[in-house]
Amino acid sequence: MKILLKIAYLGTAYCGYQVQPNGVTVQQKLNEAAKAVFGFDCDVVGCSRTDSGVHARGFCATVAKKGTDVLETTIPVDRIPRAMNVNLPSDISVLSAGWVGEDFHARYDVISKEYEYLIYNGAERDPFLEGRAWHIGKRFDDCAIVQMNKAAQCFVGQRDFTALRDGDPDEKDPVRRVFSASVTRKGDIISFRVRADGFLYHMVRVMTGALVEVGRGKLTPEDLSRYIEEKNRAAVGATAPACGLALDSVFYD
Repeated sequence: MKILLKIAYLGTAYCGYQVQPNGVTVQQKLNEAAKAVFGFDCDVVGCSRTDSGVHARGFCATVAKKGTDVLETTIPVDRIPRAMNVNLPSDISVLSAGWVGEDFHARYDVISKEYEYLIYNGAERDPFLEGRAWHIGKRFDDCAIVQMNKAAQCFVGQRDFTALRDGDPDEKDPVRRVFSASVTRKGDIISFRVRADGFLYHMVRVMTGALVEVGRGKLTPEDLSRYIEEKNRAAVGATAPACGLALDSVFYD
């Protein structure tokens, strides 16, 4: 058996989730905390590789003794979150912990993930949203939000999403299945939510950039649908900044 953690973090100060040689990452901090709690080096395996500056509300990761699929501890599982959090910085928190089998894999056993991208659409910048939402000062009217939501429906279904990703040589198959996508507004906050069986490199951020172009009247939903069909990455617009993106939920069978 090993431990499955549910984790929330602000990604602003980190070079993404996965350990890398050129900067501090979320996984590095989790590795350090796990060693402090359990007394030995651990493998902390995450459900996803979030980019630099991207946040998470419901990230999942397993913890096992390094080089194994087993974690032996006398610490009650309900006390592990508190023990981990004592050893974590304030922008990373373990929300819950539970036992899973040795054959469970935090990444490969995911059946779907849901992301939320937040746009702050107030005229002036809000310091409380700095680093947590993309500030677009020019107001989107109600008609623009309707068109953006209509365009988001172009994403739903199973298709080749070459037009909605940035290059990543590790990704060979551009086909993904999107289960739901929506754009809503509450006050000055515009929320884009999307759930899929997986996402390509920068896929949600490229989707968001395309939807903003629709809101600005530079693309129509019909244009976007056609460009997806044509696999025309250049036509759908720029990649949205990382600051507004958060991994909201991870779903297992």
